[in-house]
Amino acid sequence: MAQQGAGKLKILHVLRAPLGGLFRHVLDLTRGQVARGHAVGLVTDSTTGGDRAADILRELAPSLELGVTRVAMLRNPGWTDLQALRHVARRIRDTGADVVHGHGSKGGAYARAGALLRRGAAVRAYTPHGGSFNYRPGAPIHRFYMGVEGALRRATDIYLFESQYIASCFHTYVGPTRTLERIALNGISPAEFVPVQADPDAADFLYVGELRSAKGIDILIAALARVSAETRTRPRLVLVGSGPDETMLTEQAKGLGVSTQVTFAGAMPARRAFQLGRVMVVPSRAESLPYIVLEAAGAQAPLISTDVGGIPEIFGPYADRLIACDDVDALAARMSAALTCAPETLREDARTLADYVHSQFALDQMIDTVLDGYREAIARRRLAVRPSSHAPLAAPRNAS
Repeated sequence: MAQQGAGKLKILHVLRAPLGGLFRHVLDLTRGQVARGHAVGLVTDSTTGGDRAADILRELAPSLELGVTRVAMLRNPGWTDLQALRHVARRIRDTGADVVHGHGSKGGAYARAGALLRRGAAVRAYTPHGGSFNYRPGAPIHRFYMGVEGALRRATDIYLFESQYIASCFHTYVGPTRTLERIALNGISPAEFVPVQADPDAADFLYVGELRSAKGIDILIAALARVSAETRTRPRLVLVGSGPDETMLTEQAKGLGVSTQVTFAGAMPARRAFQLGRVMVVPSRAESLPYIVLEAAGAQAPLISTDVGGIPEIFGPYADRLIACDDVDALAARMSAALTCAPETLREDARTLADYVHSQFALDQMIDTVLDGYREAIARRRLAVRPSSHAPLAAPRNAS
């Protein structure tokens, strides 16, 4: 290893798609680690992310001592995995990384297997995200990925779970491990806790995120139609984002007679999007610890959300505000209530949630927890390989 202990670390992050919450998580970690004086590099997929990812990586590159490289990393297993694995192993060798940190199933597999090919030169850290853990339990693809996760347990020096939810999924579907574990909750920056005011002509409801089945937008449109019929009003909904289901959702809105009430606004920065609606709706069927909910809470946007994944962790003592997913009746009732609720009550509920999120999901706390985890894993590695040491290692302090 190049440098250890409390000094400067060489850290190589490996992820597949430079998109969504996982990419944001890696970018936040990378920028925070650079700001703390560490040498950082990235390895990511070359086939996804488009111009936006390319622009972000180009802007970030001058601050990365270990550089940015991209190689084809396809979502599903295939022969290209061997090429990507060799690329990661070379990057670990060429950078002399102290830590190789894999993110998501593919990035985690490449990072840990690549480090093994370098004969254990780097500590192997892994952060699972939603991804493969969100497949239906018991389905063949879920069993396959959980089997891969199980096989890689011995190749992992530390698990850095982004939420209690993902840690619980890991222990349930993969099994116990004696590996060091830490919960490093996703965090947002101080600037994201500044309240955002809705525009004077804002729609009644707002959705921000990908337009795909797991996000439950079809349930939101059905609930909007239900509210319109029951209240004999025409509440408006803005959908911010893009994705494979846009055409299907457009047709659904037409079929339910609410197409003039639904606006597809395309993708835009979250804080600009929050200005477009008075109440944010998160109708998801599956989530990990979604940044969009953290951001909306930080911005003090009134929230209606489903009770899935790590969202109850974000709401904490206010988790009783959440509703079941795939329940049109429950969502329509909550939307109707929001239409008639006093604005002062909505603002107060949003403020109390923001205060809780501020106390638990700070960006600096996430970065420091990850760095502390690296150092503990490095210390354990050094103790384990010390020739004169015959004392047993202490049992891992697993997060509770």
